[in-house]
Amino acid sequence: MDLAREHGISTQAVRNYERDGVLPAAARTSSGYRTYTDLHAAALRAYLALVPAYGYGVAAEIMRAATRGEVDAALRAVDHGHVQLLSDRETLDAVETTIGVLTTAPPRDRPDRPLTVGALAHRLAVTPATLRKWERAGVLTPARDRVSRQRLYGPDDVRDAELAHLLRRGGYLLDHIATVMAQVRAAQGPGPLAESLDAWRQRLAARGRAMLTAGGHLAAYLTATGR
Repeated sequence: MDLAREHGISTQAVRNYERDGVLPAAARTSSGYRTYTDLHAAALRAYLALVPAYGYGVAAEIMRAATRGEVDAALRAVDHGHVQLLSDRETLDAVETTIGVLTTAPPRDRPDRPLTVGALAHRLAVTPATLRKWERAGVLTPARDRVSRQRLYGPDDVRDAELAHLLRRGGYLLDHIATVMAQVRAAQGPGPLAESLDAWRQRLAARGRAMLTAGGHLAAYLTATGR
């Protein structure tokens, strides 16, 4: 099948895409063979271009909507993808800001023992309610005393709170800060995370370029359908 051969995929994959609504339904010959047209070729090019830009699930959602003629729904899914990419870029900027401060600012003494919520609030000149709000947002993850259930902030928690305080003063929203803190914790500290920033930015750039390519193929498909 020429349609499959163009992209180096199996004929069964093309049939599956048609079954799943990613491609428009094909006409059948009198003997039952599927007949694919230039419209199917445009749809397949669009879908395969959308995958690296938005992932399999969203790419299929976009193409199913486009194939049904629901152009607004298809473009809305595209818009959500661009919003997510922008959010990821803002998160990366926040991480870079954090890493930059860590590498240029003189280190601040960490407490020898865990701090209570009141002690940490005093250290940062914020209220205990602010720290509890940051915890609900996922910015902080303090341990609890086994008996009193009191929050206890160890050295890493204090570091995270100080970084969060810095980013809040810089105007970053809590959801972005929570993502930054999750990245720091997953990397087991800011040092290893700094080493991954270039690769992270390259991935975002690749996704942005893939979105541009996919947009052209999707536009071509929508034009071919007359919508």
